[in-house]
Amino acid sequence: MDERQALIAFGAMSQETRLKIVRLLVKAGPGGMAAGTIAEAAGVSASNVSFHLKELERGGLVAARRDARSIVYSAEFQALSGLIRFLMEDCCAGNPAICQSALAPSCCEPSDTVQ
Repeated sequence: MDERQALIAFGAMSQETRLKIVRLLVKAGPGGMAAGTIAEAAGVSASNVSFHLKELERGGLVAARRDARSIVYSAEFQALSGLIRFLMEDCCAGNPAICQSALAPSCCEPSDTVQ
Protein backbone atom coordinates (compact mmCIF):
# COMPACT_ATOMS: atom_id res chain seq x y z
CA MET A 1 0.00 0.00 0.00
CA ASP A 2 1.36 3.40 -0.90
CA GLU A 3 0.86 6.67 0.96
CA ARG A 4 -1.94 7.86 -1.34
CA GLN A 5 -3.94 4.65 -0.80
CA ALA A 6 -3.37 4.89 2.96
CA LEU A 7 -4.64 8.48 3.02
CA ILE A 8 -7.80 7.49 1.13
CA ALA A 9 -8.40 4.55 3.51
CA PHE A 10 -7.80 6.63 6.64
CA GLY A 11 -10.03 9.36 5.23
CA ALA A 12 -12.80 6.82 4.72
CA MET A 13 -12.55 5.68 8.34
CA SER A 14 -12.14 9.13 9.87
CA GLN A 15 -15.74 9.41 11.00
CA GLU A 16 -17.33 7.78 14.04
CA THR A 17 -20.09 5.84 12.24
CA ARG A 18 -17.76 4.59 9.50
CA LEU A 19 -15.20 3.39 12.04
CA LYS A 20 -18.01 1.61 13.90
CA ILE A 21 -19.13 -0.03 10.63
CA VAL A 22 -15.61 -1.26 9.84
CA ARG A 23 -15.33 -2.76 13.31
CA LEU A 24 -18.75 -4.44 12.95
CA LEU A 25 -17.72 -5.94 9.62
CA VAL A 26 -14.39 -7.16 10.99
CA LYS A 27 -16.27 -8.92 13.80
CA ALA A 28 -18.74 -10.39 11.28
CA GLY A 29 -15.89 -12.03 9.37
CA PRO A 30 -15.82 -12.90 5.67
CA GLY A 31 -19.56 -13.66 5.59
CA GLY A 32 -20.29 -9.99 6.20
CA MET A 33 -23.59 -8.39 7.15
CA ALA A 34 -26.65 -7.18 5.28
CA ALA A 35 -26.96 -3.40 5.00
CA GLY A 36 -30.11 -3.32 7.16
CA THR A 37 -28.40 -5.28 9.91
CA ILE A 38 -25.44 -2.90 9.79
CA ALA A 39 -27.77 0.11 10.07
CA GLU A 40 -29.50 -1.41 13.08
CA ALA A 41 -26.25 -2.37 14.81
CA ALA A 42 -24.70 1.04 14.13
CA GLY A 43 -27.85 2.84 15.27
CA VAL A 44 -28.36 4.81 12.05
CA SER A 45 -31.00 4.98 9.33
CA ALA A 46 -30.79 2.87 6.17
CA SER A 47 -30.05 5.94 4.02
CA ASN A 48 -27.36 7.07 6.44
CA VAL A 49 -25.65 3.67 6.50
CA SER A 50 -25.79 3.54 2.71
CA PHE A 51 -23.89 6.84 2.51
CA HIS A 52 -21.23 5.61 4.93
CA LEU A 53 -20.86 2.23 3.21
CA LYS A 54 -20.28 3.95 -0.14
CA GLU A 55 -17.49 6.01 1.42
CA LEU A 56 -15.91 2.87 2.87
CA GLU A 57 -16.21 1.13 -0.51
CA ARG A 58 -14.48 4.07 -2.19
CA GLY A 59 -11.72 3.75 0.38
CA GLY A 60 -11.31 0.06 -0.52
CA LEU A 61 -12.15 -1.08 3.00
CA VAL A 62 -15.45 -2.88 2.36
CA ALA A 63 -16.92 -4.86 -0.51
CA ALA A 64 -20.57 -5.37 -1.43
CA ARG A 65 -22.29 -8.37 -2.96
CA ARG A 66 -25.91 -9.08 -3.73
CA ASP A 67 -27.57 -11.93 -1.86
CA ALA A 68 -31.15 -12.34 -3.10
CA ARG A 69 -32.86 -9.05 -2.18
CA SER A 70 -30.14 -7.89 0.22
CA ILE A 71 -26.79 -6.26 -0.29
CA VAL A 72 -24.23 -7.86 1.99
CA TYR A 73 -21.11 -5.93 2.94
CA SER A 74 -17.89 -7.44 4.20
CA ALA A 75 -14.58 -6.05 5.36
CA GLU A 76 -11.74 -6.12 2.85
CA PHE A 77 -9.31 -7.88 5.15
CA GLN A 78 -6.43 -7.64 2.70
CA ALA A 79 -6.81 -3.85 2.50
CA LEU A 80 -7.08 -3.53 6.28
CA SER A 81 -3.98 -5.68 6.72
CA GLY A 82 -2.21 -3.56 4.12
CA LEU A 83 -3.09 -0.44 6.07
CA ILE A 84 -1.64 -1.92 9.26
CA ARG A 85 1.49 -3.03 7.40
CA PHE A 86 1.83 0.48 5.94
CA LEU A 87 1.83 1.91 9.46
CA MET A 88 4.20 -0.70 10.84
CA GLU A 89 6.65 -1.26 8.00
CA ASP A 90 9.40 0.89 9.53
CA CYS A 91 8.58 -0.30 13.01
CA CYS A 92 10.70 -0.04 16.11
CA ALA A 93 13.86 1.58 14.75
CA GLY A 94 14.77 -1.34 12.52
CA ASN A 95 13.80 -4.08 14.97
CA PRO A 96 10.66 -5.51 13.34
CA ALA A 97 10.62 -8.55 15.65
CA ILE A 98 9.03 -6.32 18.29
CA CYS A 99 6.08 -5.65 15.96
CA GLN A 100 5.79 -9.15 14.49
CA SER A 101 2.41 -9.92 16.03
CA ALA A 102 0.87 -6.80 14.46
CA LEU A 103 2.23 -7.80 11.06
CA ALA A 104 1.09 -11.43 11.25
CA PRO A 105 -1.59 -12.50 8.75
CA SER A 106 -5.14 -11.71 9.75
CA CYS A 107 -7.30 -14.41 11.25
CA CYS A 108 -9.54 -14.21 8.21
CA GLU A 109 -7.02 -14.07 5.36
CA PRO A 110 -6.57 -17.17 3.23
CA SER A 111 -3.49 -19.08 4.21
CA ASP A 112 -1.16 -21.36 2.30
CA THR A 113 -1.34 -24.01 4.99
CA VAL A 114 -4.22 -26.28 5.81
CA GLN A 115 -4.91 -26.78 9.50
